[in-house]
Amino acid sequence: MPYVEGDHEDGNALAGPLSEIFTVDVTSAEGRCVGCGVTGPVARLHVYGPGPGLVARCPDCGEVVLRLVRGGGAAWLDLRGVVSLRIGLGE
Repeated sequence: MPYVEGDHEDGNALAGPLSEIFTVDVTSAEGRCVGCGVTGPVARLHVYGPGPGLVARCPDCGEVVLRLVRGGGAAWLDLRGVVSLRIGLGE
């Protein structure tokens, strides 16, 4: 099923699911899109789901940045659309 632009939530929808994997709030992390090079917080991504999982796209170019699927007592996190992810550690 193709995604429909405008039929999404913002990246804050990832806060709960990602908190099961990371001990820090990843929605405030800065990621760089592999498609267009734009840098911004994970909270700015366009999130589509629930489908079999969540898909987050770059709000500027539409590139798939992140996929998160849960099942069978495990989580699969695909970050191939991110060149880098800067996570603040609160130091």
